[in-house]
Amino acid sequence: MRWSPSAQIRASTCLFMLVAVLLASGCSEPDALVEIHGSTMGTTYSVKLVELPPNLTADALKAQLDARLDTVNALMSTYRPDSELSRFNASRSTDWFPVDPELAGLVARAQSISVLSDGAFDVTVGPLVNLWGFGPDAHPFRVPDQQTIEETRARVGHDKLDVRDQPPALRKDHPELYVDLSAIAKGYGVDQIADLLDRLGVSAYLAEIGGELKAKGTKPGDQPWRIAIERPEATARTVYRIVALEDDAMATSGDYRNFYEQDGQIYSHTIDPATGRPVAHVLASVTVITEDCATADALATTFMVLGPERGLNLAESLGVGAFFVSRAGEDYAHSATTAFEASVSERGPQ
Repeated sequence: MRWSPSAQIRASTCLFMLVAVLLASGCSEPDALVEIHGSTMGTTYSVKLVELPPNLTADALKAQLDARLDTVNALMSTYRPDSELSRFNASRSTDWFPVDPELAGLVARAQSISVLSDGAFDVTVGPLVNLWGFGPDAHPFRVPDQQTIEETRARVGHDKLDVRDQPPALRKDHPELYVDLSAIAKGYGVDQIADLLDRLGVSAYLAEIGGELKAKGTKPGDQPWRIAIERPEATARTVYRIVALEDDAMATSGDYRNFYEQDGQIYSHTIDPATGRPVAHVLASVTVITEDCATADALATTFMVLGPERGLNLAESLGVGAFFVSRAGEDYAHSATTAFEASVSERGPQ
């Protein structure tokens, strides 16, 4: 099961920053965790549990997880032509298009983040991403001319997408509008894993899809789940910070694994819907902590588009935990919201 190619780009380039590091205190190892792994949405998922639910084997639990994630794919994948979202995208009608309540609900959540960010988060931005060579229609990189950018922007915009819940349906204001939920769907998938584990009575776990994750409880020995935020370097994988996570979700977005360089200029895969161009600021990565992973996923992208100052200001105004890493010459600088500092125990690289 795969997600859309554009989602695969984000999975391999924007979710690289989060690595679950299960560090034991002292020299002894903690009791063994139950681990389940699988594939979904063009990437992988993993679940680490302190213990299995009653009367369930690991294989039986994996089957339930796979079934739930397959349902999400069948509704929201843009790689599967038979998914509900793909059928909506293929339609050229501007009438209401009936959809499952689950799809309508997630689109409504995405639209609410578009509104609060003044359009920085936009699930219709895919045609611009593809225009710059970062989307599913692979072609050699080239800087498009301004006229082509404007023509493409004419069929992009969250204000051209309508959603209702009774009865659930989506509607386009432009017949060529294209919706891609890649920037929120993996987080949503993590939430669905967590909801399933909660319903099965699992008291402690770490659930992850492509680097987006949600933690509940603690590891054996009452140890927290420790999560590494990677140093934003294209040529190496080293730890920038380690945070302890408990009963929260975390997602990271960044720009340093997927970019083009031409004539000495770097072009990020993160496209600003307001300009139709790659973002041009010093922000390299953003990590967001919230109660649910879908929100963390979407806000990480939002803040990445807005940049270090506007992103931090919006995060503070929302009371969201967010950690920003920016380029500072040959080194990096970071800033964090008050909520981030209050919600995690930070530790330096180890």
